[in-house]
Amino acid sequence: MAASTAVKIVPLGDKVVVRRQEAETTTSGGIVLPDSAQDKPQRGEVIAIGDGHVKSDGTKIPLTVKEGDRVLFSAYGGDEIKLGDDEFLLLRESDILATY
Repeated sequence: MAASTAVKIVPLGDKVVVRRQEAETTTSGGIVLPDSAQDKPQRGEVIAIGDGHVKSDGTKIPLTVKEGDRVLFSAYGGDEIKLGDDEFLLLRESDILATY
């Protein structure tokens, strides 16, 4: 009997799980960048979303982003998490700046 290695992550509240886009390995001029010179991209794809913001009266407001959206996010927002071989970013929806 084989065990499933896929992990399902379910964020809570207004949290969003994003898979960061791969870093560019070459510049537009064709120069190859070493790992130490590569910046972490500030864009990625939404993998999972929470169930929304909770207002002071207890009602929930659904999030504006949805799974599959490509987003731009704040450079210092969120927490990096590693599940198995995959790395994700756990952000508040307010850390997301735009969709594209």
